[in-house]
Amino acid sequence: MVREDGKRNFALRDSSGTESSVFSGNTPRQAALKAARRLEPGSSEEDADRTELRLREKGTDKVHIYDGWAWNETAPDNKPDWMPDDITEANVSKKGIEHIEE
Repeated sequence: MVREDGKRNFALRDSSGTESSVFSGNTPRQAALKAARRLEPGSSEEDADRTELRLREKGTDKVHIYDGWAWNETAPDNKPDWMPDDITEANVSKKGIEHIEE
């Protein structure tokens, strides 16, 4: 279901179907990137562990499936004052969509 501001809500599901968090974004990928930033970061992108992320779009039976990973990186030189020196970056790769039958 799309909100007035165009964003959609996606619930993060574990393997048993329990939904623990909700992420919003204009696209499923945007919500998946937010979820991936909460993963345990690796020392570099190559060393980061890939984790399956299952995001159910609220109001539908669609479950968007991604592989997500996160890593630590040094903040850019032109960073704002409030930003820490080390930041967490993330990336996702879409695996597909499933439909829930309940």
